[in-house]
Amino acid sequence: MHIVSVNTALPQDLLWQGKTVRTSIFKQPLAGPVAVLAEHLAGDGQADLRVHGGPDKAVYAYPQEHWAYWRQLLPAAQLVPGAFGENLTTRGLLETQVRVGDCFQLGTAVLMAVQPRRPCFKLGIRLARPGIVHEFELARRSGIYFRVQQPGTLQAGDAITLVQASPYAATIQDMVDCLAPGPHDLEKVRALLAIPYLSASWRERLTALLAKPILI
Repeated sequence: MHIVSVNTALPQDLLWQGKTVRTSIFKQPLAGPVAVLAEHLAGDGQADLRVHGGPDKAVYAYPQEHWAYWRQLLPAAQLVPGAFGENLTTRGLLETQVRVGDCFQLGTAVLMAVQPRRPCFKLGIRLARPGIVHEFELARRSGIYFRVQQPGTLQAGDAITLVQASPYAATIQDMVDCLAPGPHDLEKVRALLAIPYLSASWRERLTALLAKPILI
């Protein structure tokens, strides 16, 4: 497992569908070491802190392996590091294999995998494809949000090493499954709720799934 590219961007205003939108979706690759701070990478910013950033969305990684799927829908020229607004373009770090709570060392930083991503309409701006949000959800290739356990520095080419395995079996992909319309595996939902690393919003979402009536 390794980092293919480290990508950052600061908020900018642009005109989209007749409205001014502030976004940091246009991440660009960086050369050399990049500092990992408590809630973001140095030189990176979040335009809307209500839904982006914070400790549970400090660093976003997207597997380069998913490009093979997206070639069915997107021009090859768009499939570049940072195309999905990710901070880290990676190889070998897949949602199906990463457990919620796994801790990885990247350079001198240590990051904990905590949740998948649900994109907003700004991904459609980046890829000039308004329907991409729905397509992204259908693809079930979410990428991974990380919490910073130990600040440090990282750079393209750094190995990604599992330094502390989560004691919980649930994977990031299990969380992705809970975003689907349903029906849901309630045992899987209960297993996820037992994990102490969940964000408040995820705990609320999963609790609501348990409260839904079972249709016969």
